[in-house]
Amino acid sequence: MSEGTVGARGLFAIVYTTSVSSIYFALGVVAHRALGLTPLVFLAAGLFFALAAMTYLEGGALHSERGGSTVFARYAFNELVSFVTGWAVLLDYVILVAVTAVAATNYLAVFWARLGHGASEVVLAVGIVVYVVTANIVGLSARRLRRRVLVAAGDLALQLLLIGLGVFLVLHPGRLLDSIHLGSAPTWENVVFALTIATIAFTGLEAAAGLAPEVKLSRRGLRRLLGPGVGLIVLVYVGISMVGISALPVVGGETGLGAGQAVQAPLVAIARAFHPHWLAVSLSYVVAAAATIALVAAANSAMLGLSRLGYSLATNRQIPSALGRLHPTRGTPYVLISLAGLTAAALAAPTDVDFLVGIYAFGAMLAFTIAHASVVALRFREPEKPCFYRMPLGVRVCGATVPVPAVVGGVAAAAGLVSVLILHAGARYVGLGWLAFGLLLYVAYRTATGKPLTTRVTVPERALRTEVGEESEFGSILVPIMGNALDDDIIQTAGRLSGDVRDELEPRGATIEALWVFEVPLSLPLDAALPEAQLQRARVALARAKAVGEEYEGVEVATAMVRARRAGQGIVSEARRRGVEAIVLAAEEPTRIRGGALFGGAGGARDNFVGEVTKYVIRKAECRVILTAPPVGEGSA
Repeated sequence: MSEGTVGARGLFAIVYTTSVSSIYFALGVVAHRALGLTPLVFLAAGLFFALAAMTYLEGGALHSERGGSTVFARYAFNELVSFVTGWAVLLDYVILVAVTAVAATNYLAVFWARLGHGASEVVLAVGIVVYVVTANIVGLSARRLRRRVLVAAGDLALQLLLIGLGVFLVLHPGRLLDSIHLGSAPTWENVVFALTIATIAFTGLEAAAGLAPEVKLSRRGLRRLLGPGVGLIVLVYVGISMVGISALPVVGGETGLGAGQAVQAPLVAIARAFHPHWLAVSLSYVVAAAATIALVAAANSAMLGLSRLGYSLATNRQIPSALGRLHPTRGTPYVLISLAGLTAAALAAPTDVDFLVGIYAFGAMLAFTIAHASVVALRFREPEKPCFYRMPLGVRVCGATVPVPAVVGGVAAAAGLVSVLILHAGARYVGLGWLAFGLLLYVAYRTATGKPLTTRVTVPERALRTEVGEESEFGSILVPIMGNALDDDIIQTAGRLSGDVRDELEPRGATIEALWVFEVPLSLPLDAALPEAQLQRARVALARAKAVGEEYEGVEVATAMVRARRAGQGIVSEARRRGVEAIVLAAEEPTRIRGGALFGGAGGARDNFVGEVTKYVIRKAECRVILTAPPVGEGSA
């Protein structure tokens, strides 16, 4: 999809199908723990959702890039924190695909009981995962998005119908209140765990945030999505849970909504509790069909979010580029989608929804905690950055306005993370194991490629389309500017090595760091005042470099002036500090080649053909060094 093609309806459909689909499998798990407090638990989770929605909206308004909370963490903290966030969200996306596939089989069992257990259930769940993988490799089109809008509208209509019928047929507020005995039915431990599970229903925010560059919404449209949109989702959860507990009340410390077959397909159990009998039977079939469609749509939304997030991780060198490899014609990260599909199929095979939901809560709570903390940190780091939305209720602290909703949401998410680690063994071992494996992968990959752990290093989208074995392109290049006739040539060489094509998935290309190094003699302090004539010459040369470099479509040129005792030392130091992938350098002696010669970062260069600065950079640089010079006869200044 091209930039700016997702409108209000499409964005709401993605959030709704990913969020409200959770009611089809989470309602039974929450009711099993929370009993008569289930509606209040979902109401509290809804308040948490509202806080998270404000955080994601402000974060997306500040930095409109793919990746959701990983983007907020990148600008607020560093690449390592950003990766931890993204890795946790990847786990959630994979689990959501698995759990929705399993839940869909439980609803299809209404039509044929064998589909809800045994080998048939496993085969069907894996088949749904395969379908989702195939659909997402093909990619999201405007036509498919319109279908998703229709699915969300139909699902919403059905949910409201169930609530309306339930209010007239089965709702008894007394049943809800009489069954509550705090501390025993339910226990405080179960209430805390149920609250954590209930909040996972709202991770559709991540899927929506991953589409930030493709969203085309007015400020008014976003506010409508935040206000009525969030309110509608919370209404559905609270309304359905009230009807459910009334239809299947708590008796002897248990509710039929959280036991037996009902826990696997809770909305069918609610429909079957209605009267007269013909209504219950017909409605159960309608609910089963609609639930299956909604769950498959939710799996598709989750995989869409995963593909966008995986693309962001790959272009920022947080996972190996091979994992983010794009399909040559579809432009989708087919390798990562396929691996996610295999993992989801493996997780779906045991068909244990309670186990999967607990691990899901681990990733959600970790991502929400970092997202809230990131937006708070950005209020200090970027207080003046233009932003069309800032959440209300701020408090002045140390010269910055701290958003109270983000602080409350962050504390609640951190408490939820601790509780799920204490109360759920699967989250404790599988969740922490997944995180440890990801950190090991990240550190090994960054170390092996000579990249710093906390500095952003990008690669152009075009490099993800390059077949294995082809020469890589560079996402970040340092170009020392000397103020001579060769400057244009080295900037053009850097432009050719970076992103000269702006494609449909990523409007940003590579970054060229144009650097002017002032050599300050030892007789002067390093911060000594510089002659205005030298400063003006540097400004003119850097402005010229920016103009030439940005003639290449998709390339951004950043300029800087630094001081050093020796030019070579300054160049190497800045390259290391900025974490660039290559240095394009003007050779100090003319050669008979044009366009550059490629040298390794250490040793092996033919030193006798170049000057002292070039020799130093070639010997000391930790990245690749590319030399360029005019042929003999085109003297340099």
